[in-house]
Amino acid sequence: MTHVWSIKLFAGLPERLGVPVLELTSQSDELSAAELKAIICAEYPEQTALIQISFIARNHAYAAEDTLLSVNDELALLPPVSGGEDHPGPSCGSGAADLYVVTPDPISADDVLAKVIVPEHGASIAFVGTTREWTHGQRTVLLEYEAYAPMAVATMRQIGEEIAGRWNGALCAISHRIGAVGLAETSVVIAVSAPHRDSCYEASRYAIERLKQIVPIWKKEIWEDGSEWKGHQLGPWNPTEAL
Repeated sequence: MTHVWSIKLFAGLPERLGVPVLELTSQSDELSAAELKAIICAEYPEQTALIQISFIARNHAYAAEDTLLSVNDELALLPPVSGGEDHPGPSCGSGAADLYVVTPDPISADDVLAKVIVPEHGASIAFVGTTREWTHGQRTVLLEYEAYAPMAVATMRQIGEEIAGRWNGALCAISHRIGAVGLAETSVVIAVSAPHRDSCYEASRYAIERLKQIVPIWKKEIWEDGSEWKGHQLGPWNPTEAL
């Protein structure tokens, strides 16, 4: 029996492979992540290098190479994330006062910070990421962000849980823009609160580094004379590793 496997694509992959969703056939209804990537590479040999450094996501979680996948799973092929995007849609939050949000709308740092200020915590901090005009002598005119929104919210929540466990109940809230973000506009706000300031500083740094590592959000840098999707810039990308 032939089974049809559907795999969502993000960032530069739809442009490279020519479709937003891959439809592949296999005689098996179960494959490992490595086996599925091998099938994709066989279909698109010219894109093998990019496919090999990408990760399969299974039901909004990263799948290791030996993870067994089902044809009925929600699957996606994710290129290296940018850490800072489908077309902007409605905001996607997690509940719990929407601590973790992916939105096409402008973000207020004060609003995100207010979500983590509680009576028992004496310190709070907000990290604000904005669009920078010049990078290595090249002028950026616009950034465009894309997200695998349900998984982005799930991995943001994971970051919050990790922070609470490492820093004695510290609270975290993250909001990230998708779509077009102009010069000096805010793309991401990470707010953290804790009983003491040392924990705040440490947890805030951990949150932004972890966001770059595991949250499936990508950015396209648009210059005066071209554009490029930007992925992980710090070496081999492995979102299954801990910091």
